[in-house]
Amino acid sequence: MTEVSSLTGRLLVATPTLSDPNFDRAVVLLLDHDEEGSLGVVLNRPTPVGVGDILEGWGELAGAPGVVFQGGPVSLDSALGVAVIPGDEAADSRRRRGRDDPIGFRRVHGAIGLVDLEAPPELLAAALGSLRIFAGYAGWGPGQLEDELVEGAWYVVESEPGDVSSPDPERLWRSVLRRQRSELAMVATYPDDPSLN
Repeated sequence: MTEVSSLTGRLLVATPTLSDPNFDRAVVLLLDHDEEGSLGVVLNRPTPVGVGDILEGWGELAGAPGVVFQGGPVSLDSALGVAVIPGDEAADSRRRRGRDDPIGFRRVHGAIGLVDLEAPPELLAAALGSLRIFAGYAGWGPGQLEDELVEGAWYVVESEPGDVSSPDPERLWRSVLRRQRSELAMVATYPDDPSLN
């Protein structure tokens, strides 16, 4: 098997032609990607359910909108916490080496990491810059994502810490594409229903 170049921390942005309704105009943050498969969360699918309604103590730490997001079609009855911990570059370099991270936080990429929702929220309250709670996740088996990339289902772009906590998640697909310095910026203008164009 050929070695897989890790896309952990990058965004998968659904192409306009991706036909799976679970991923229509989806922006997926990859939390893990290796030869064993891939796991990520859809950043732009807010639900009407408040975080405080299902996870006591975490509602006050969740960024606006303070709702649970549908992270993907897999394990919808489980919750994942994704957070950003801001800091200076020297602190970021120590963190990458596994130091200075608060208890209950596991760094995934840069300032972005997973939160242990079993930990007491007060342990993380002072350190978190933003927090999102996701019900479910998006998952791919070995080689499955690579096949979808070859088929042209996804654009792969760099993530920014603000993507996790975008205050306007419904517009995230367009805003991520618009900031690209290539022909991808034009894709942001693709109509929701091309037949009406």
